[in-house]
Amino acid sequence: MDKIIGIGNALVDVLVTLPDDALLREMELPKGSMQLIDEAKLETINKHFSRMNTYMATGGSAGNTILGLACMGVSTGFIGKIGTDSYGKFYRENLEKHNIENKIQISHQLPSGVASTFISPDGERTFGTYLGAAATLKAEDLRPDLFKGYTYLYIEGYLVQDHDMILRAIELAKEAGLKICLDMASYNIVADNLDFFRLLINKYVDILFANEEEARIFTAEKDSRQALDVLAGMCGIAIVKAGPKGSYVRKGTEEIISVGAIPVNKVVDTTGAGDYFAAGFLYGLTEGYPLEKCAKTGAILAGNVIQYIGTNIPAEKWDGIKSTIISAE
Repeated sequence: MDKIIGIGNALVDVLVTLPDDALLREMELPKGSMQLIDEAKLETINKHFSRMNTYMATGGSAGNTILGLACMGVSTGFIGKIGTDSYGKFYRENLEKHNIENKIQISHQLPSGVASTFISPDGERTFGTYLGAAATLKAEDLRPDLFKGYTYLYIEGYLVQDHDMILRAIELAKEAGLKICLDMASYNIVADNLDFFRLLINKYVDILFANEEEARIFTAEKDSRQALDVLAGMCGIAIVKAGPKGSYVRKGTEEIISVGAIPVNKVVDTTGAGDYFAAGFLYGLTEGYPLEKCAKTGAILAGNVIQYIGTNIPAEKWDGIKSTIISAE
């Protein structure tokens, strides 16, 4: 069976549901973005959180995708870096709970990374991310044995700011025969790293995930389908996630596949929607599904995770999700 390993920022999400967006303005966090914050700003946010009802879950883009895959029964592993604190312990225990192979590195100097996650009334999420130990994963931490036995390497775009580490991971993965999957992560990350993204996608990436805004910023195209054309010309398979409109998929010069989102009565929290879409799509590939069904599987997982706070779909829901996927045309 195909095995998938992810590499990303090992973060713990601390989530809070907002009555309005006033706190986002006060914290100077653009709605819908991921902003890196320092310890001082984290402390300020924590003071607000101490007066609010919060929820804790493992997070990080690649970590969410690997969790979704593990819940679907795929053999998975995860590479990241945590501290020796309670957040790090929580992260390790969640890997063990879901039978995710632990490739975690440990920092004895910095605390584990925390993503303060603000959920707006419309379900949109905004992240103030303190990377801590997660940001200290370096090229020298990566060894060839970490990648052996896997079929795919899934990379979150948030890591592209460390060019040496990303290139080292890809080099080792390619040597081990893995295919490279990349999620573009966030529009501001794409805007700040355009040239490096071009290098990665043109030279190394086999499967690319982007949302509409990321695709438009990267390609300078105003239309999502035109952006998809550009992306598909640069890598093996390109996927543009379009939120409630669904997704568009193209392999090379083949026809564009358009798949709608599943209907959802109430969007509770969009955290992890794109990550779970990727999990569903990759699950489909491991099962040998055609691309259209891969996208439908992604839509099913994304549509389910947005009905809960955080990125943990209750265990009792997975059998029903799997049944829906099997019966999907």
